[in-house]
Amino acid sequence: MDIIRYNEVRAISGRNDGGQTRELVSFPVGAADFDWRISIVDVIVAGDFFVYPGVERIFALVEGELLVLIVDGVEHPMEQYRQFRFSGDSVTSATLPVGATTGLNVMARRGEYKAYISIIELSKKRSQPVFGDQFAILLQGNAAVSAPASNAAGTGQGEIDTAELHKFDTVRGHDPAPEVLGRGFLAMITLEAESA
Repeated sequence: MDIIRYNEVRAISGRNDGGQTRELVSFPVGAADFDWRISIVDVIVAGDFFVYPGVERIFALVEGELLVLIVDGVEHPMEQYRQFRFSGDSVTSATLPVGATTGLNVMARRGEYKAYISIIELSKKRSQPVFGDQFAILLQGNAAVSAPASNAAGTGQGEIDTAELHKFDTVRGHDPAPEVLGRGFLAMITLEAESA
């Protein structure tokens, strides 16, 4: 089972989008010219976003009451769990009418990948599978993820590994799919390779 623990991800201060950024996962790993990247951004001061030529961005407000994105001169007010798709080529900035916020930032290189975000409410009765082209991020609440033990070792059929999830922990999808169960809200990110 592949879990990216948020509290183990290093924060980069003062570089990206007016605050601190924690890159959860990217592909290729460590490449400056990524094909896709998923990060959590603490927007603590108003200001300009970086320009990412050739990249499509999705920004979802996951903490805070209100953030206003200004994309190519047009204002887009964002409340919690609202998401907005825009071009990384655009001149973009943010204002914070009621204080600091936190956003989920998903970027995908056009022509290589298409990204989607769905924010869902978890249930203790019906688990949420995380398939091979997906990542699941716990935004709020209490949850656990379970998967066959054979995912890790190739043995132990019938055994199930279970791990507790904490805020902003990320589950990488596999086949067979790990499953998230609990109460709260989960961001499901799907990254689809585009045909050449």
